[in-house]
Amino acid sequence: MGLHKINMLLKGGYDMMHTFDLTPLYRTSIGFDRLAQMLDTINVDVPTGYPPYNIEKLEDNKYGISMAVSGFDESDLNIDVKENILSVKGDISKNDEKEYLHKGIATRNFERSFRLADYVEVESASLSNGLLNIILVRELPEAMKPRKIEISTSKVIEG
Repeated sequence: MGLHKINMLLKGGYDMMHTFDLTPLYRTSIGFDRLAQMLDTINVDVPTGYPPYNIEKLEDNKYGISMAVSGFDESDLNIDVKENILSVKGDISKNDEKEYLHKGIATRNFERSFRLADYVEVESASLSNGLLNIILVRELPEAMKPRKIEISTSKVIEG
């Protein structure tokens, strides 16, 4: 369970295999089992290139996903979040009765998943000009935010 192999594609297209041993982490840390699960699924989730998408950092704790979904309308798209996995599904099950001389615009069904970090929530989603825009916000609970601890001085009572 401690060894995890990860296939990494580096800049320039070089493919490398790395093996990470997480055993030392398990000896001194509690609650990192989700990290192991994430590492196990890295090579399993081999996404296709459809539909193309961008992920942007809009602010410190605000992100945007833009996905090219031309040909889809709101009723063809479904966005779900379950167990920190954001899933976007497109299902065009209409029978297109047009006779095409050339059909170059892809309108096939798809499912694209994104793993969200803790405390990241979907703020909004909109469809405009063939782009599905999803806004994500990271809201840390008050207990998780950094805070300054005041140090008081105590006076020794001499008697």
